[in-house]
Amino acid sequence: MQGWAVRGVGSLARRLGRGRSGPDHLETGEEGEREALFYLRRMGYTVVARRWKSAKLWGDIDLVGWDGEWLCFVEVKARSRRDGVPAEFAVDREKQDMLRRMARAYLKGFPEKLRGEIPVRFDVVSVYLLPSGVEFDLYREAFGW
Repeated sequence: MQGWAVRGVGSLARRLGRGRSGPDHLETGEEGEREALFYLRRMGYTVVARRWKSAKLWGDIDLVGWDGEWLCFVEVKARSRRDGVPAEFAVDREKQDMLRRMARAYLKGFPEKLRGEIPVRFDVVSVYLLPSGVEFDLYREAFGW
């Protein structure tokens, strides 16, 4: 089924009150992550993990993928409308610190001799789930180590 058809069916189900799995903001986040996954694939990323977690740390990484030689840790911020504050502003210092810790844990899965050789980047994707369609803002290298 085409992406627009899936969104249309999902939107109709939400308006009818069916298919709800939780609070609106969590549903928006889940839908935004799904949309971001497909968007990044269209942009040439190879997504290798979704909602990656470590047993030893609190938090998760929304998406992990390769963009060419870069290993990207991607934070997705989804909103149902555009307002005065862009979605990416929600990636504050605390969130950045958590993502850095999680990225270090993820990299421990690589052989030690390769860890220092892999170029790493932190990207943010803002997803706007609007009645007129989905819009994206991609920020490569949104913040550093």
